[in-house]
Amino acid sequence: MKQTSLCYIENDGRYLMMHRTKKKNDENSGKWIGVGGKFLENESPDECMLREVCEETGIIPSSWQYRAVVTFVSDICETEHMHLFTAVSDSDIFTPCCEGELCWIPKTEVTRLKQVRQYPNPFWAVDFHATASLKCSQIRQY
Repeated sequence: MKQTSLCYIENDGRYLMMHRTKKKNDENSGKWIGVGGKFLENESPDECMLREVCEETGIIPSSWQYRAVVTFVSDICETEHMHLFTAVSDSDIFTPCCEGELCWIPKTEVTRLKQVRQYPNPFWAVDFHATASLKCSQIRQY
């Protein structure tokens, strides 16, 4: 089973989102997503999230919270458990990422990226619902 992490980093009422535009053969190509990736052997969800956030953004979160695990089941792909986090960064400075363009987006605009920024299909359905729920603080906390 594939284990991954996904983190929405917050600073001053904004989320750091990645527009996946740089990686070849990317299943997330063209999507706006949080930051994350695959677990390394023997990594915990927190360890994976912290490593991926640092690798992809240079940010070390000042705090974070585990929010949920999302399970993807498919006839085509391996089953995946995606561990969802939110985190806080005390700084809005990030390093460029080789997988996409990073951008601080106001929370009020995140779920409106399709209309505001004119991108076709800017989210996976789970990312759209997760960011909408995070904005409303409706995700169950673990």
